Formats: sequence, C-alpha cells, structure tokens
Amino acid sequence: MTDDLSAKDVRAALDALGDPDAAAGMGRFFKTGPGEYGEGDVFLGLRVPQTRAVVRKFRDLPIEESRLLLDSAVHEHRLAGLLILVDRYTRDPVSRRRVVEVYLDALRCGRVNNWDLVDASSDHIVGEWIHANPADAGLLTTLVDDPDLWRRRAGLLATFAFVKRGEAGPTLMMAERVLDDRRDLIQKAAGWMLREVGKRVDRDALLDFLERHAAAMGRTALSYATEHLDAEERARLRGLR
Repeated sequence: MTDDLSAKDVRAALDALGDPDAAAGMGRFFKTGPGEYGEGDVFLGLRVPQTRAVVRKFRDLPIEESRLLLDSAVHEHRLAGLLILVDRYTRDPVSRRRVVEVYLDALRCGRVNNWDLVDASSDHIVGEWIHANPADAGLLTTLVDDPDLWRRRAGLLATFAFVKRGEAGPTLMMAERVLDDRRDLIQKAAGWMLREVGKRVDRDALLDFLERHAAAMGRTALSYATEHLDAEERARLRGLR
C-alpha cells in the first residue's frame, strides 16, 4: 500500500548510502561555507544516480510525506523529495495542483535552496504547470522579480518548459527582467536559457535579444548566451559590452 510509505523510510534508505568523505567534498563544491550561497547545507555524500535509485523505489510516496522530506536539513533528503514530486506531477494529473502548492511553499520557505535542487525541479513542475495553465502565467514574473536567489533562478529555469516546446517568449521576457542582477547563479541561469532559445527555438530571436541588450548584460550571462554561436558572431556580440 502506498499509504505505508513514509518520509522516514526514504531518509533511512538514503542515510544508509552516505559517504562522509564524499560529503565533505560536496560541501565544498556546493559552497556551504560561511557567507557562501549554500551556507550550512548538510550532505550525506550521495551521487545523484544513487539518490535517483532510491527515488525509484519510493515513487508512490504520498505527497504529504514528500513534503516532509523537503523540510529536512539534509540536501539529499530534499533532492529526493523534489524528484519524487516531479515524478508524481508527470504521472498523476489529478495531483498536479497539490504538487505545485507544495513546491511553491518549499521555495518560499527556503527549502529549494541550491542550484541543483532548482534545476532538477522548476521547469518540470512550475514550468509545466504554467504552460498548461496560462491564467497562472503571472507566477513567472512573481518568481523572477523576487530578490531571493533561488526563487529568481526557479522562475528563469521554469521557462525551459516553454523552450522545449519551441516557445521563446517567456525566456526572453524573464531574461530581460534580470539584466541588472550580477549574481553568478542568476547570470548563468539567464545565459543558459537564452542559449537554449538560440539552439532549440530561434537563433534570430536570440540575436535580436542580444543586439538590444548585450551592452547591459553581465559578462557571464553574455558568455553563456553566445556559447553556440560562431566565433566571429560571438566576438562581435561580446564586444558590445
């Protein structure tokens, strides 16, 4: 019975795979030191495929138990909770609204609080929801206009759901709203999404955006956005700064 599955069981399965040496390295990689963006985060030391293997065993975990995983101080517990929610959103149309509610609450409470957590979940939940429910499109602007690093990144990454369907508009509009944000993880997110517009949707739309905004863009965002252009075009656009 799925009702017998609990967050406690998922935590125990993840904890059993912990590797203290790997955890120390991950703490450095995810910038958990004082004043860094991941300050205070706790790691077990699991590789992502290990976490995903556990998630497959608990994919029918009730949504409210998944929410409990998001409340954990342990990074891999939260990642597992997010991946279970992504899977539930994909498989269970009836539960989608509740999944979105739980996800947004976790964002507001600071539990989706590192780049890998955002990147593994935002477009699959928030982006997919907004694409299917255009009346909620204002949620993108709400997230992107939020000064919080992770909510803003989640809003940018949510537009990937549109890019994958050949729609450039949301990404272009949201990227324009963060032109002045020089934080590295926002620069990378905006540049990445713009690059995907050029690769997957419309190279001319990307070039038009860059012609208008390259001078105001941060170096990192512009570098990411032009990464797949030819060398001459890339050098010309980067020279507009």
